[in-house]
Amino acid sequence: MSEHVPQVHGHCDARFDAVRTAFEENFRDRDELGAAVTVTVDGVTVADLWAGWADPARTRPWERDTLVNVWSTTKGPTALCAHILADRGLLDLDAPVAAYWPEFAAAGKENVLVRHLLSHRAGLAGLREPHSLEQLYDWDLTTARLAAMEPWWEPGTRSGYHALTYGFLVGEVVRRVSGLLPGAFLEREVTGPLGIDFTIGLPEKEAGRAAELVHPRAADASEQAKVFAQLAPAAIAALANPAAGAAEACTPAWRAAEIPAANGHGTARAVAALYGVLAGRGSFGGRRVLSAEAAERVREGQGACRDLVLGAGFPHETEIGLGLWLSGPNGSYGPNPRAIGHEGFGGSCGLADPDAGVSLGYVMNRMGPHIADDPRKTALVGALYSVL
Repeated sequence: MSEHVPQVHGHCDARFDAVRTAFEENFRDRDELGAAVTVTVDGVTVADLWAGWADPARTRPWERDTLVNVWSTTKGPTALCAHILADRGLLDLDAPVAAYWPEFAAAGKENVLVRHLLSHRAGLAGLREPHSLEQLYDWDLTTARLAAMEPWWEPGTRSGYHALTYGFLVGEVVRRVSGLLPGAFLEREVTGPLGIDFTIGLPEKEAGRAAELVHPRAADASEQAKVFAQLAPAAIAALANPAAGAAEACTPAWRAAEIPAANGHGTARAVAALYGVLAGRGSFGGRRVLSAEAAERVREGQGACRDLVLGAGFPHETEIGLGLWLSGPNGSYGPNPRAIGHEGFGGSCGLADPDAGVSLGYVMNRMGPHIADDPRKTALVGALYSVL
């Protein structure tokens, strides 16, 4: 803990002072280093705050436009790409994946549906054969191995978090249908037209704006290791084949790759805008990205269960919609059980609550040890809903 709270920059409407207070408390009580949080209500930004440091040496202040790798918070924008194609009638979520990606039918996967990819139910949570980071950076190799592999469990029956493979599976379907990888598709269809400061991967010219990720402290890391020790083979494959952490995510090779499940880079403002498309029932900033029906489909629950990958870290059942997690009875994304969101390794978060018209983006560089529900995120979400 630290009594020192760095100067908080940005603006916050008086009604949402509780969010500013929680943000300040994250620095004082929860070991925050550098971070930003943005909240929108009905598409209007009501809080946009940043503070702290972009590097562990505390030589670079966190600025208004500081970018950071948000890990799995990237999965929301990647799912959005698939939903845009479905909304246009170019992709059928109930069709077999092999209808768009014929090679995928190998090893008994001919009946795996597109919706199974979006909801982490394809049984392909991680590759069975050793897969290095360098191989992960090779799109064609990674997708070919996924197409050839046998599922870990019967597809469609249970969710098992596809930590890294999700982006290649959904992303290859996006590529087969649109001709573009998810990063280029997202830029063409969403971030470019809406002026959202978010990319999958990080262009070299933007490296100077990127915050440096910092590993969890040693005591936190040992707790994380205890959780990993309980994992089944499919979970180990999902979370550690290959293993990647703060150091790897700060390398030029990671940033240059296309990893649509894990290497999105953006500001809190950008995350709030992307999730704001769903909070706005398909519209944000006066632009319609999805029809209201397509936006609603994203939070169509696919069945609650103990997740086959994350079950060791969760004391309760969870439910994934078509690309995002439902807040559910445990309230991960606020008290509305049908609010949706996604968290990134270490703590970042995107949240969308269409019923309240609210979105939230939270990004940071000191990674925590929690699989989900990082205390910093939980404090911000709790503060937001305390004033709604």
